[in-house]
Amino acid sequence: MEIVATVALLHLCLCATAAVSGSDSTETALTAAPGDIVLLPCYDIGNETPSLTTWMKNRQEIITSGGSSPNLSPAGQRLKVLRDGSLSITGVIPGDEGTYMCSSTLPGNNTFHARVLLQVTRGPVNISASIGPATALSNGTLIVYRGSTVFFNCSGSSYPSQQLTWTFRGASSSNGLVSLVSNSESWLDFRIEDIQPRAQGVYSCRANNTVSHQAANKSTQLLVYYVPDRHPECMWAPANDASHVQFICTWFGAYPPPTLRWGEDQGDHGAGWKESVYASEVTDSLSVTMNRSMLSDGQVLRCMAQHQALAQGKEKSCSFTLKPPYPEGEPLVTTIEATSLTLTCTEAVSIPPANTTWRKGLKQEVIVPGSKYVLSVEGPVFKLTILNISKDDEGVYFCRSENPLAVRELEVYLTVTTSSAHTGAIIGVFIAALIVGSATIIAKLAYSSRHRICLGDGFGQMEDSGDVLSLVDSDDEQIFQDAVPRLPPLTNGHHTTLVQIHRIPSSDHEDTETADTSPQQQEDTVQREEPVDLVTF
Repeated sequence: MEIVATVALLHLCLCATAAVSGSDSTETALTAAPGDIVLLPCYDIGNETPSLTTWMKNRQEIITSGGSSPNLSPAGQRLKVLRDGSLSITGVIPGDEGTYMCSSTLPGNNTFHARVLLQVTRGPVNISASIGPATALSNGTLIVYRGSTVFFNCSGSSYPSQQLTWTFRGASSSNGLVSLVSNSESWLDFRIEDIQPRAQGVYSCRANNTVSHQAANKSTQLLVYYVPDRHPECMWAPANDASHVQFICTWFGAYPPPTLRWGEDQGDHGAGWKESVYASEVTDSLSVTMNRSMLSDGQVLRCMAQHQALAQGKEKSCSFTLKPPYPEGEPLVTTIEATSLTLTCTEAVSIPPANTTWRKGLKQEVIVPGSKYVLSVEGPVFKLTILNISKDDEGVYFCRSENPLAVRELEVYLTVTTSSAHTGAIIGVFIAALIVGSATIIAKLAYSSRHRICLGDGFGQMEDSGDVLSLVDSDDEQIFQDAVPRLPPLTNGHHTTLVQIHRIPSSDHEDTETADTSPQQQEDTVQREEPVDLVTF
């Protein structure tokens, strides 16, 4: 009995109790869970023991001190009035809840009344926090991926009512209550569309009994995995030895860190790898150092990035094809003393980029910039400017390019000539141009006087004097019958051709000379064997 009283008193201390006192009455509110043992107090003022105590529920008598309960069978009795008049209920059930009235008779026929409100509560129990679609890790942590839609559901069971809430605790200081529902609900859900990394944290489903104020919660850690949209970056860095190179692959912005690996591409659209992988590690930056013996022209090196947020076969990668250097330029250069000259060398194909330097002589001494030499670089073009050139600068120069694959050189031979030799060349060029020009002029003059050369001196004299030569066919004798006498025909049957020469005056002086000339002198007849129609020169 002492144990029962101790349990009831302990439960009474834990419950929320409100009391209103008067000279001869009290009012108390108690809560109990199904199966509990509860003690309803009656007279608790002073040290007197009541002579008679009666308990009523909902205005019906249920038990008196020293007697049995009229409503319960002897085998099922759970109610008992203790010595101080309090009522003990063993194995509380939901039907026990209600308002109890106590009436105690004290010595001297004094009566004390008390009222107790008993509420039977249950829960919260069966708390459930569901988040999905998500992938669970071995420790219970859930994983979702950035940009997806995630559903959250919280449920539990409480009697007579409960309040459900979702709470969130993350890296941000503004994290707090997510949502809640009314007391009558047994579940609470919401969703997050296009979830982002800021939604990563601990989500707690909390259920609170609104009557007993008992609470329970269940927490789940949620991680948001994501990767950057870009591909990894493949780079290289020179090593201390020119025959070595460090290849670097970086892929920042992924959570958690990705798995990077360096390997050699088989050439089938980057789908395969050779058996040996040069390096593999869970990191966002992976480097590997390789020497010249491991590299070859046309070799394809690829960095592959793998991550849980990437679907199978959707891995991201970067690659490059190795190429040896190939410097290009003019192999033969000629210049004059006391001038300046710039030698150029272009190297733009090497991968990784080659280290290009200018060297002089068969020993390939490295050229150091100074008052004599000026070195400059414009993109892939490497320039060497030689100032105040002398005969000592004549010789071979090397444009040397080296990358981890190979060493290639462009050989440039510089010839330095004196100014006198240059002057002689200029004079030679002038004489040659003069000869060519003279020949051109003579040819043009000959072409313009070609008729004089072809006709000879006689016809030339006639043209100079303004004469016109006309050939008339003898068939047109009716036209020229009165002007030209007909010659007798030849024995071969051909007609005779008449040639008339008409003098054209070119000046007044010539007109005078023409007037003094007889008609016989003005007309000459030339006999030809072949007939022609009419020709005038």
